[in-house]
Amino acid sequence: MRKGVLELCILSIIAEKESYPSDIIKKLKESEMIVVEGTLYPLLTRLKNAGLLHYNWQESTTGPPRKYFNLTEEGDAFLQELMGTWNALMHAVNQSTKNLQTK
Repeated sequence: MRKGVLELCILSIIAEKESYPSDIIKKLKESEMIVVEGTLYPLLTRLKNAGLLHYNWQESTTGPPRKYFNLTEEGDAFLQELMGTWNALMHAVNQSTKNLQTK
């Protein structure tokens, strides 16, 4: 379940703007979702190999060129499906726990 939520979060971050992996990690940490590079890089590679992401190289003023990720059209469609599933799951959980929420 965490893997699916992590995919949703990563794709959502990249959908906002082209993203460098360390920027993705920073944004996840700001959301209190702790992810290390050893988790992120294989996931980015898997999403790229699945055709959901692509990347381009950009020169850096502080070192070697950097790989920035973007969503493909297929990635955008997949993200929309994930959001639909996430919203349905949140609704189901809220409905099943609503008695506890009012206490």
